[in-house]
Amino acid sequence: MPRLDPHSYADDAQPSTVRMNLQLWVDVLRSVVRGEITLHLDRPADGTLDLDTRDLAIEAVTSASGAPLRFELDAPDLILGRRLRVFLDDDQVRIVYRTAPHASALQWLSPAQTAGQQHPFVFTQCQAIHARSVLPCQDTPRIRARFSAELNVPRELTAVMAAAHGPRQYAGDDRAVYQFDMPQPIPSYLFAFAVGDLASIEVGPRSKVYAEPSVVEAAAWEFADIDPLLQRAEALFGPYPWDRFDVLVMPPSFPYGGMENPRLTFVTPALLAGDRSLVSVVAHELAHSWTGNLVTNASMEHFWLNEGFTVYAERRLVEAQYGEPTRVLQAAVGRADLELDIARLSEVDPRLTQLRVDLTERDPDEVFSTVPYEKGYLFLLRLEENVGRDRFDEMLRRYIERFRFTSITTDDLLDFLRVEFPDVIDGVDLAPWLDGPGLPNDAPSVRSDRLNLVIDLAHRWRDGHRPPFEVLDGFGPDEWQAFLGTLPPTLPADECEWFEDRFGLSTSDNAELRVGWLTVAARSNYGPAFDAVESTLMNTGRMKYLRPLYNALVHAGPIGKARASKIFAAAEQRYHPVARSLAKRIVQ
Repeated sequence: MPRLDPHSYADDAQPSTVRMNLQLWVDVLRSVVRGEITLHLDRPADGTLDLDTRDLAIEAVTSASGAPLRFELDAPDLILGRRLRVFLDDDQVRIVYRTAPHASALQWLSPAQTAGQQHPFVFTQCQAIHARSVLPCQDTPRIRARFSAELNVPRELTAVMAAAHGPRQYAGDDRAVYQFDMPQPIPSYLFAFAVGDLASIEVGPRSKVYAEPSVVEAAAWEFADIDPLLQRAEALFGPYPWDRFDVLVMPPSFPYGGMENPRLTFVTPALLAGDRSLVSVVAHELAHSWTGNLVTNASMEHFWLNEGFTVYAERRLVEAQYGEPTRVLQAAVGRADLELDIARLSEVDPRLTQLRVDLTERDPDEVFSTVPYEKGYLFLLRLEENVGRDRFDEMLRRYIERFRFTSITTDDLLDFLRVEFPDVIDGVDLAPWLDGPGLPNDAPSVRSDRLNLVIDLAHRWRDGHRPPFEVLDGFGPDEWQAFLGTLPPTLPADECEWFEDRFGLSTSDNAELRVGWLTVAARSNYGPAFDAVESTLMNTGRMKYLRPLYNALVHAGPIGKARASKIFAAAEQRYHPVARSLAKRIVQ
């Protein structure tokens, strides 16, 4: 049984799904989705079709004509879920099923866990391999499919989907049916919907912001520059291929900064800093429209193709919008995060610091890190330095055009470069970058006058010289992030007190700055900061913030570890299953 993706039961000798038709009935009282899906294949199956499932109750499997089909469900695998084998000699199959209340892609929120506290909320998060817990499918990014969907939801709630929105109809007195269509083929991990009390505001000709009513105006202000950003992206990467770029501001439990679901990007409410300073996250998700959604990694073993290219594209967007110094500062913050992750992963398995990585029998969620993002970015920056920006831009645009709406491996990229752009890789030792641990010796450095000032101030504080208040007080958000990332792991209590008294970052509306400072304070066992640490961990589910704060508490000694365990016990049901698993591994 050929399998090119170690995280899917999809058999490469079998036909591939090209279209799905879905009817989903969302039951917020029982926390389940009842579904009916018809898979359309690119050719008739020759006896069997293998699909991915996780915790799905399969109620019926039939042919297009309605005739029952024989099927088998394998024993569950801890990582892959259960293989559903359908005995089929047709090019269509219909499956009736039901999700589990604990489905790994779904988070069901009570009214108390939402901003409005009046209605429940449910959302999906299918990356990396969680679509199989929402629908039986070939859950591998190698296979792309179009789909149409109907979502039947409580009448008082609104359904949105990463797809083109169609009409809404009412079903009886208490239900509403929303219709959607995705005309472009997508991999399964980009399948996404949300249901809740939602309002929307148009912020541009091709963009709209959705959020809970109490949040939507702040969100619309924060993301008012989406359309200009979209135009800059088109100038760099070519025409936008998804028609619309709408944004849904999620509840605080959303585990990521953003998820690049085409047509409807999901973002954390932590981006609502009130100063538009965290727009780079939106730039990242927008860049995914070309690098990731349009050209996709064929499996999670080549995840760097999605994320390294997207970080590069994001920073080009940031540079175009805000100038080179801002790009350099953000690259410096990324480099600092990368070095921390390389040190952490090197103790577990140095192979996890490679760009091209063997993930056989490894859960991709458990090895998630900044390596594919930031090492991937530095590799592409190294290639740009090798041939100059103009030539690299030519290559990038040709790469996007060549592989649009396909899923590729690292070897596919290298074959493309060797044939069409050999000068881009000439003279670059590829092996240490792609298959070697850590950072190669020729990794580019990032420097600017602003960054040098920030680093100098942080280093001088290490040596006992407090940075001048008036200089720090004039810092913008990017300087602050770079400064906090350069501080020593711990500071004496009197230095923590001096810093907190003057700058009050533990209550900052900017979550990046607040968490950056609280991580140092928690590692330093600075008692007055623990209430702010606990409040942050109780009120956000973003893994980028959970990981450093829980790690800081655990490494602060027995008292800190006890605090971490107590906070996690109180907060775990507020976290998405993926984030809950991450935090649990840290505090145990």
